[in-house]
Amino acid sequence: MKLYLSLPLFASLASAIWPIPVQYEHGDGVLFISEHVSFNWGAGAGNVGFTDQHENTYIFRANSDEISHVQDQQGGYRKRASSDEYGNASEAPTGDDMVDYAVYSAHRTIFKRGFVPWKFHPRDWEEPDPDEATYITEVKLELLQEDPEDIAKPLAGAVEESYALTLTKDGQATISANSSVGIIRGLTTFTQLFFQHSKEGAYTTLAPVKIFDAPKFQHRGVNLDVSRNYFSVKDIKRTIDALAYNKMNRFHLHVTDSQSWPLEIPSLPELSEKGAYRPDLVYSADDFRDLQHFAAIHGVEMITEIDMPGHTSSIYLSHPDLIAAYNVQPNWNTYAAEPPSGTLKLNSSAVSDFLETLLDDLLPRIYPFSSYFHTGGDEVNKNAYTLDDTVQSNDTAVLQPLMQKFIDRNHDQVRAMGLTPIVWEEMLLEWNLTLGDDVIVQSWQSDEAVAQIVEKGHKALVGNYQYWYLDCGKGQWLNFDPSIAASNWPFNDYCAPYHNWRAMYSYDPLSGVPDDKQHLVLGGEAHMWAEQTDPVNVDRMIWPRAAAAAEVLWSGAKDENGQNRSQIEAAPRLSEMRERLVARGVGADAIQMSYCTMNGTQCALGLS
Repeated sequence: MKLYLSLPLFASLASAIWPIPVQYEHGDGVLFISEHVSFNWGAGAGNVGFTDQHENTYIFRANSDEISHVQDQQGGYRKRASSDEYGNASEAPTGDDMVDYAVYSAHRTIFKRGFVPWKFHPRDWEEPDPDEATYITEVKLELLQEDPEDIAKPLAGAVEESYALTLTKDGQATISANSSVGIIRGLTTFTQLFFQHSKEGAYTTLAPVKIFDAPKFQHRGVNLDVSRNYFSVKDIKRTIDALAYNKMNRFHLHVTDSQSWPLEIPSLPELSEKGAYRPDLVYSADDFRDLQHFAAIHGVEMITEIDMPGHTSSIYLSHPDLIAAYNVQPNWNTYAAEPPSGTLKLNSSAVSDFLETLLDDLLPRIYPFSSYFHTGGDEVNKNAYTLDDTVQSNDTAVLQPLMQKFIDRNHDQVRAMGLTPIVWEEMLLEWNLTLGDDVIVQSWQSDEAVAQIVEKGHKALVGNYQYWYLDCGKGQWLNFDPSIAASNWPFNDYCAPYHNWRAMYSYDPLSGVPDDKQHLVLGGEAHMWAEQTDPVNVDRMIWPRAAAAAEVLWSGAKDENGQNRSQIEAAPRLSEMRERLVARGVGADAIQMSYCTMNGTQCALGLS
């Protein structure tokens, strides 16, 4: 019996794929999967035009320490425990490295990171009987085209992420794609077909399965601020793993800001030595390389941001001559969006020399792993330049040509390293700068801003703070003197209320963008600013709400009929994704109580 994706089916059964595929049909047959399953990885075999044709066979066996062994074409078993052991960590992984790790990760997900789906069935539900089951013993992986050279660090749209997945009723599984990244996405979907049995093993109740899938948007990411509060490398890797499992392909690391400079710059060691909160709260050069490689092996490109010229007052602690209006008290808000105030001086040759040294050190270490560099540019307060001894003015007519020179200098150096610059929207829309045609503009303030960006011919990234800011709704993190406390009660933050997953799911990145300009919207990001988020609560602040943005970016905000996607259909699927994230070690927040997921549409309103 074949069943197609539909509301009545998915309201009560655990058969979810997140994000929702373009085409998905399945049956109701039960298949178990052997823990000794082999993955046959054919790259180029039998296909014209490949310069590197080969095959790998991965055969897994359980070990007492629960680490799998993998047998490849060279023979013998290789015990592997982490992504660090795939490829050369100082170089971008190849497509082979990425698939190699994806196979290992898929096996681990199915057998070590699964869950028993009792929450998604009625109380009288019985698990399938494994005694007379048919087993999947082989998964074929077919790469249909040769990977592009920069498979691990593509420009938006340069790598095709589509895939096709079939699973026959007798247990024949095949994933085919036009790139290694597509194979990774297909393997991610494959793992979502399976659940753990309470006794042992893993199974699906969906055979046969036929899926074709491809993303709506080319850039799908999460932005994590690690300057306001410090997050360990382990915390960041867990975030990258979770976003990759939601088929996101970009991780934006907002690594420095006014409050701290936690990134080691070997040629300028004093930046982190004096600018970090503590000497041990620093990302070393090795940590930075490790994070970039970890992202790349997951099919995710890490984009690093050094925000400037504003949001830079932490530089003062090591280079006071470079910063204007540093930590003005008590009226810091005259000069900055947050304390401590401070901005790079705008007409200083010393600042130019400093940035030359900084970027000469940093950009070559980014280049192997990314095609982008984010130069910031948000919330620059013109009043700060009245205290800048190289300017002494807040007049736009004076400041604008100096900002143009500042951005041109930075972007010329970024381009010289072979990277594409990204800026926040203010540089284009508030400062009215002339930006190169290659510059991508990241918007955060409004849909109208996105429309203005694309009207000017620039590619845009969306992330409207009224929908996709994950920090909103917790209330003010500032303290108020009794003289003004009453007028600020009840102390809401600027972007309240809290943006629940339904609000995030309702956002259309193309809202207000003319049809003939929609191709310029590359995608977007959900943003986790960290004034009130630290390692204790970061998981539940990001997940599973960012997964709602992930489905919008992968599948589009509208369904096949052009209507807004249904919350009633999405809720049980997102609840299941939440369980999968928890099984991966992510402290994701709950979507609904178990009663709702066990009882179909009984927790819905408005059904006729």
